[in-house]
Amino acid sequence: MLEKKTDNNMIIFSGNANPDLAREIAAYLGTTLGDAVINRFNNGEVQVMINESVRGKDIFIVQPTCGPIVNDNIMELLIMADALKRASAKHITAVVPFYGYARQDRKARGREPITAKLMADLMTCSGITRVVTMDLHAAQIQGFFNIPVDHMPGGPILADYMKEKNFDHKDMIVVSPDLGGVSRARAIATILNCGIAIIDKRRPEPGVAEVMNLIGDVQDKIAIMVDDIVDTAGSLTEGAKALKKFGAKEVYACVTHPILTDPALSRIAQSEIKELVVTNTIPLPPNKKHPKIKVLSVAPILAETILRIHNELSVSQLFED
Repeated sequence: MLEKKTDNNMIIFSGNANPDLAREIAAYLGTTLGDAVINRFNNGEVQVMINESVRGKDIFIVQPTCGPIVNDNIMELLIMADALKRASAKHITAVVPFYGYARQDRKARGREPITAKLMADLMTCSGITRVVTMDLHAAQIQGFFNIPVDHMPGGPILADYMKEKNFDHKDMIVVSPDLGGVSRARAIATILNCGIAIIDKRRPEPGVAEVMNLIGDVQDKIAIMVDDIVDTAGSLTEGAKALKKFGAKEVYACVTHPILTDPALSRIAQSEIKELVVTNTIPLPPNKKHPKIKVLSVAPILAETILRIHNELSVSQLFED
């Protein structure tokens, strides 16, 4: 990791989506958040006031475009960027740990939108000059932008936590809950030095998953399911049930973004999952916390990324470290 060197030319701002993460990033870098107020006008429109000079400065806005009110958080980000652009900021980097609307990244049927591309266009038009994000739902979303995108992995953070449990690598197997997540599973399996398995599932309707088959051997293994998003937890809990049916000894789940909409908590509580490990890319309010859920912080990796961008150093070196 780099020695923390910040200067007066860098300012970190935060919207209302995840201020705790923004403060943690700022503290890691030995600084405080910039002076800005984000309120609502009486008619519900977003009001942004930047209360310090940003002329010629390198600006970082920490704002995941997550719930509970996704569209409000998106508008806060866009309006903050517009305000900073008009105040003559030199660079505006959006640090978007969770990239909303990413699941519509292609037209699966006729007359469907591609919202992941729309979000990219809106961010670019608002004045954002660079984007930092984590575990996009589809890596090719980076190509929707005409500005630099730093796509940071959450897998190493989750894998390091599993390493601390000191399981024998011969007893572990990493499981992808679908065919699309194989590369993510393989990356974590490489860190843990173990094999992988793949769940073959189908979705008869949105939010509903049915396990059809299992590719790989999980008999008497500690199965670690990995995914980018846990929403209603249908895929995870059904996958865990299938893994136990196929002989897995224990089932853990490692997921970067904990959306956790109803009935996710009740499903997790009643499931075969021993522990669900997530990150704080999305804040977990008290009503979404559960003894089975362990939250890890992404502040260090995002802070190091910000520092490298500001100092014009290699970001890809973080992947190797």
